Parts: sequence; structure tokens; C-alpha cells
Amino acid sequence: MRHMLNPLDFSVEETNQLLDLATDIMSDPDKYAHVCDRKKIATLFYEPSTRTRLSFETAMLNLGGSVIGFSSSQSSSASKGESVSDTIRVISCFADIAAIRHPKEGAAIVAASKSSIPVINAGDGGHQHPTQTLTDLMTIRTLKGRLDHMTVGLCGDLKFGRTVHSLINALSRYEGIRFVLISPPELRVPDYIKEDVLDPKGIEYKEVVSLDDVIPELDVLYMTRVQRERFFNEEDYLRMKGFYILDARKMKLAKDDMYVLHPLPRVNEITVEVDDDPRAAYFKQVQFGVYVRMALIMTLLGVEKPC
Repeated sequence: MRHMLNPLDFSVEETNQLLDLATDIMSDPDKYAHVCDRKKIATLFYEPSTRTRLSFETAMLNLGGSVIGFSSSQSSSASKGESVSDTIRVISCFADIAAIRHPKEGAAIVAASKSSIPVINAGDGGHQHPTQTLTDLMTIRTLKGRLDHMTVGLCGDLKFGRTVHSLINALSRYEGIRFVLISPPELRVPDYIKEDVLDPKGIEYKEVVSLDDVIPELDVLYMTRVQRERFFNEEDYLRMKGFYILDARKMKLAKDDMYVLHPLPRVNEITVEVDDDPRAAYFKQVQFGVYVRMALIMTLLGVEKPC
């Protein structure tokens, strides 16, 4: 039995195989409509989510399976004080696989250690978000045709953004990746990401404040929102939230084949005028996320690819 708790739980070869499967699902979804008949996924979401939770549920329904679970801690026995360990033991009696989102870092690891079914980390605090990372990798590979030899700009909240941390970990395993880390000083990538991932691997990167100065050199721009829920006080959040706004003027500075990604939800960091730009890929990301999660569910359940 395998879990998906961290983007590095799968080797590069296994990741590429999973993306190949997701691409095949995308090309012929009807072929996969019944591969998980009578299988159930439990979505255990202790904090709010739209895209991730519905993407998991849609993925399982598209595979012919069914869905159980809860969408907030208040609608579960967690509101009565039940531990994650006990919850996953109970859920293991009902479902074949579980996806868990929790505000505390490491919650998915705890769940996996007590589970008798595969566990997928759907986001734990500011730590990891591996299925978003798989979605990002599929989006980049589909649109750019590769996952190596490119310059990737990460912009906004790089300190608390779990999607950023996961993506850096994943892309650092591919050749010729260069990062441009764009943020105010208060929201820079944590030192442990640089010390444990970037520096040991000799990954080229630079930290800058201005998006305008570096956008012409980017192949991919990954925008993030400043997350209110990660700040300890409202004053700091309000001061930071409007620091970077991608608009049509900035897009004119970018390459013709530079794609903009965003894990969503968007607040005000990308203006709606950018939505009509063919380089805006964030809504395509959402659809790619369904195919990736279909492929991951199949892989963790050991379901074979249909002929």
C-alpha cells in the first residue's frame, strides 16, 4: 500500500508515468468511466476548499466510483474532539482511499501512519500540496512540451505558500531548471527550502522584489495569493495583499509563449483582463487537476489501465 504525502514520494520516472496516464485519460476519458466501479473515496477536509475537494470527488465519479466524507471540521466528529488518528481508523472501515486536507502540518503523515487504506495529502498547513504539484507539472508539460531547461518565476507569498514549496521540490529534480523568486522580503521562500533543496542540488535561483524587471526572462510565471489564513494579524495581511498584481501591461513585457499558472483561488493578484490572454493557463490547470487525480487514484488503488 502506498500513500501520496509529498511530491517526492514518487520518483521522477513514476511521476512521468503518472502524467502519461493522466494524458491518456484526457485523450479518451470514456475509456476510464468504470475502472473504479464500487470503489469509494473519502474526502476529509478540515478546512475550506472548492477546487481540490471537488476535483477529487469529480475524479472518482469520472472513474465510476463514489464519494463520502466531510467538507469542514465542524461537520465531522473533529468538532467533538476526535483525533485525526481515530478518524482515519473509522474511515478505513468505509472507504477504499482517502484524501485529507488539514490546517496542521504533518496531519496527513499522522493519518497515513494509522490508516489501512491509501492516504492522499490534499494540503497540510503551509507544508505540502502534492496533488496541486502534479497538476502544475501536467499543465507545464502539456503547454510547454517539457519539464526541463526553463526559467520558472514564483511570485507572491513564497513563505507560507505550500504550493510553491511543493513545486520547487518537484521541479528541482529536472535538468536545467532555474528559479526566479519574486516576493517582498517578508514573504521570501523559507531558508530550509534553499538550504535543503536548492543549494545542495546546485539549482540556479535569484530572489528579487520587482516582477516587472524579470518577467521578460520567464518561461512560466506561477502567481500566488497572499493568504489571510496564514497571517497572525490583519494589519500584516492588508499591507501585503496588494503587493503584486499581474495585469495586461505586465503581460506585454512577457514572452509570447510564457504561461501564467495560479493554484487558485484568485483574490486581486491577477486582473480579470488577463483571463482572455491565451497565455493565461490557470483555468486549464483546474481541468488538468481532475485528470491527474484520476490517474493518482488509479495508481494508488492498483487499478490497471484499460485496453
